[in-house]
Amino acid sequence: MAKTKTDLTEKNPKELNEMLAEKRESLRSMRFSALGSRLKDSSEPKKLRADIARIMTELGARSA
Repeated sequence: MAKTKTDLTEKNPKELNEMLAEKRESLRSMRFSALGSRLKDSSEPKKLRADIARIMTELGARSA
């Protein structure tokens, strides 16, 4: 697991939003760069989606 729950709870919402934008952009670029070729690490998109979900969960918990 790339980020633990404690790592995300220590960050402020601005940092979490920046991380979220960065992860989404890297996932988008990975999708479009992989159209013509295979990825070196085929599990990387799954890891990025899981990280995005963790960040969104933390942001949602703070707003509730």
